[in-house]
Amino acid sequence: MIRMSSSFIRTLREDPADAEVASHKLLVRAGYIRRSAAGIYTWLPLGLKVLRRVEQIVREEQDAIGGQEVLFSALQPRAPYDATGRWDDYGDNIFRLQDRRRDDYLLAPTHEEMFALLVKDMYSSYKDLPTMLYQIQNKFRDEARPRAGLLRVREFVMKDAYSFDVDDAGLDRSYDLQRIAYTRTFDRLGLPTVICQADAGAMGGSRSEEFLHPTPVGEDTFVVSDGGYAANVEAVTTLAPEPLDDETIATLPLAHTEDTPGASTIAALTDFSNATFPREGGQWTRYEMLKHLVYLLTHPDGSTEPLVIALPGDREVDEKRLEVAVAPAVATPFGEEDFARHPVLAKGYIGPAGLGLTSDSGIRYLVDPRVVPGTAWVAGAGQKDRHVYDLVYGRDFVADGTIEAAEVKDGDPAPDGSGPLRITRGMEMGHIFQLGRKYAEALGVTVLDENGKQVVVTMGSYGIGVTRAVAAIAETFHDDKGLTWPRSVAPADVHVLATGKDSSVFDEAERIARDLEAEGIEVLYDDRPKVSPGVKFKDAELLGVPTTVVVGRGLASGVVEIRDRASGDVAETSPADVVTQVIAAVRAG
Repeated sequence: MIRMSSSFIRTLREDPADAEVASHKLLVRAGYIRRSAAGIYTWLPLGLKVLRRVEQIVREEQDAIGGQEVLFSALQPRAPYDATGRWDDYGDNIFRLQDRRRDDYLLAPTHEEMFALLVKDMYSSYKDLPTMLYQIQNKFRDEARPRAGLLRVREFVMKDAYSFDVDDAGLDRSYDLQRIAYTRTFDRLGLPTVICQADAGAMGGSRSEEFLHPTPVGEDTFVVSDGGYAANVEAVTTLAPEPLDDETIATLPLAHTEDTPGASTIAALTDFSNATFPREGGQWTRYEMLKHLVYLLTHPDGSTEPLVIALPGDREVDEKRLEVAVAPAVATPFGEEDFARHPVLAKGYIGPAGLGLTSDSGIRYLVDPRVVPGTAWVAGAGQKDRHVYDLVYGRDFVADGTIEAAEVKDGDPAPDGSGPLRITRGMEMGHIFQLGRKYAEALGVTVLDENGKQVVVTMGSYGIGVTRAVAAIAETFHDDKGLTWPRSVAPADVHVLATGKDSSVFDEAERIARDLEAEGIEVLYDDRPKVSPGVKFKDAELLGVPTTVVVGRGLASGVVEIRDRASGDVAETSPADVVTQVIAAVRAG
């Protein structure tokens, strides 16, 4: 049993100054974690018990689908990551270091390369496959803005699993097994999740889904429709209007340039257009004002290029969607010095007409998918106080391509036609990918098939943020007094309190604690002799063990209390019956 009189447990009455969310406040105050540095935390004894229980649930569900556990080192050599291109693609997001011989290493953010090389080293025939390997291990990412306790950190525990199959049909089966295992895992952890289509990001691959836990403190935005569509906003595709044919386009009004003094913003241009150029077909709208935003793309090799993005004027660029769209490059908004170096880009009046935004101009020009042949726009003329009206895409201008960078709004149509989208916030708990052959090809992972032919294996990758799961559970299971752990992950099953000064109270509490322990019940026993009942009650509420047994002044009347932490229900029973009743409560879950 855990005796509080001798355990490394210290609770705090005040929230830590840097805490923003409930899980951060409560995990620190309850003595589960302690900050070492920005985004780096020490796990204290009770916190480590919770972490290990979460790990065990994850482990059991991986084992249930045939997963086999291994453990790699966190310190990895550079060469495998060079082979797949990720040494550069990760940019500033990984910790790089050199040993005394000046050889390059990194602290691994994930282990695709090492798993692939392990299978390459040990397997050579289709008869060896399929196989599923996983590990639960610390990972490292040089997070630019660590915050919210365990939700955004630089060192964290992750379960990463990898499947290896001979063909795509095998990959589909492995992927579906993991999908089912993830659903069971999060159900057991008490975390409802929505399975969302997702972008694969730096991982690469084809099919990709995130398991998002809906919560107001989540940093991920996702969308759902009543018809069942769900996706991370980065993965939402825009429903474009039908393009017009050339014959119809030829009948549209010709483009014309007009003076638009002071109309350097979308709002000002819309108001000016309605006041100066009224039309019978209705008011000009912000949607029709083609907005142009300029970014500087920095590629992993250090080279740069300007990027102009055009989108309807009632939309803003979503920075996360932009990040995904240009990866592995990094996009930063143009500054004054950048504009000075590119005078063709007239700030406030940028438009495609006459600007030379072509493949040989050195300026990349991409448009929103809503900009299709036959759509007419108002756009900058490339000169101060002048705009072009009735500018038709496909007739008056074209782009180098399209880009999914505009914000997604409530009410936008779902890409699959299942109805309007609703936007909500969530926390990413897990991510599964069909990697395909990207890493296997780069690292030469092949086996002989049934015909004796060398074939490249196909891979899947499946991750769960274990430390983030602890924070998510704490975020979900708490009240204004403290944590309310679900029994599946609580640091103990029962918290026994000796609340009195008489030795008989401590003797009886000790007896109950020992009898529970003998029945395999994990017990946290508050045996501190000179601590007031009020402090013990507050600590019990803060620590959040599901069941509390209170041995106090009622003992003289033959009564002890059983308290349910989550519901607050209190039941009185006799010392003779308390162990039986607690065992029943624990085993009922």
